[in-house]
Amino acid sequence: MEKDTPSRMRLDTTYTVNTPEGIALTLSPASPIPRLLAWLLDLLLRSGISLALLLLLASLGKLGLGIAMILIFLLEWFYPVYFELRHRGQTPGKKVLNLYVAHTDASPITPAGSLVRNLLRVVDFLPFLYGFGLISMMLNRRFQRLGDLAANTVVLHCHAPHVPEIPLDAASIRPDVRLTLAEQQAILLFAQRSATLAPARLEELARMTGALVPPHQNATQWLQGIAVWLGGGSKA
Repeated sequence: MEKDTPSRMRLDTTYTVNTPEGIALTLSPASPIPRLLAWLLDLLLRSGISLALLLLLASLGKLGLGIAMILIFLLEWFYPVYFELRHRGQTPGKKVLNLYVAHTDASPITPAGSLVRNLLRVVDFLPFLYGFGLISMMLNRRFQRLGDLAANTVVLHCHAPHVPEIPLDAASIRPDVRLTLAEQQAILLFAQRSATLAPARLEELARMTGALVPPHQNATQWLQGIAVWLGGGSKA
C-alpha cells in the first residue's frame, strides 16, 4: 500500500511506501536533470570503453572490427543491466549523482525489471534524443520513462533511511496479538516521539491501546518494547 505526498525536497515528488514490518519509507524520485547528468557520465564511460575496444582490435583487420562491433553492441545494451543488478541499482553515472533504480515498492530491481526498462530505451529514444521518454517523465509524478512504466521501476535519490529513535533501555517485547499495519506504525511513531512528551502524557496515550498492554505493566515501557521488537531490535 502506498500513497503520494507533496514534495519538500529537490523539487521532486516524494511518495511513501509501507513495508510489511510497518515502516513507512519516504522515497524521492529523481527528476530528468540528475538523470540526464548520470546518463551523460555513463555515455562518456561507454564511449571510452568502445574506443579502447576499437583501437585494440583494429590490428586484426576486418575480423577485429567485427568482434569490436559485437562487443560494443553488447556493451550498449547490457552495460546498465549489469551494473543495476550487481551494484544495487547503480550504474557508475548514477552512483556519482547518488541515484539508484528500484521497483516502485522500493524492492531491489530484478533481472526481468532491468532487462525490460533497458531494452525499451529504443522506444524512449524516439523520435530523437529520448523525446518520448522525456514526455513520459514529465507526465507522471514519479518521473518514469516508458521503460520504467513497463518494468514498474523508478529512479530514486539515495538517502539515509529514517529509523525511529527507540529508547535504549527498552527491552524487546513480542505482542500477544496480531497487529495491523496501522497499529504497527502508530506504535513506532509513539516510540519515536517518546522523548518529546511528558511521562504522564506518554502513559495516558499508552493506556489508550486497551488490551495490548497488560493491566499491571508500565504501559509506556511496554509499548516501547513492542516498538523495539517491530524494528527488529533486541536487548540482551
